[in-house]
Amino acid sequence: MAKIIETDNGAAVNTISQGTEITGDIKSSGDVRIDGVLNGNMITKGKVVIGPTGRVKGEVECKNSEVSGLIEGKITVTQLLNLKASSKINGTIVTNKLSIEPGAIFTGNCAMNEGETGGTTAARGKEEGK
Repeated sequence: MAKIIETDNGAAVNTISQGTEITGDIKSSGDVRIDGVLNGNMITKGKVVIGPTGRVKGEVECKNSEVSGLIEGKITVTQLLNLKASSKINGTIVTNKLSIEPGAIFTGNCAMNEGETGGTTAARGKEEGK
């Protein structure tokens, strides 16, 4: 079961614990931590933390994210994506800012947005115009 923890600012943090597997889509306005398995898509206005035992097969859309586990699919982050040394990404990254620790494994495509509202096409145009 998902566990809800109240934080100081009153927003809930939803946790998918190790040993839990969810098949389906998740929509949330708060932060989400995954230490279990999600087979589906997740959309949240908050932060997504994928712990070392966490696995996601699908698409993730969020404001900020810290990944220590595995993502197979696409992750779209409007602000900062932080890939820890134990992270493995197989798919597509779309983000404004990207931090990668040595040891992280990434196989796929990456598009950097210029701002929180987007800009992927403009960024691509600049690269092609070199």
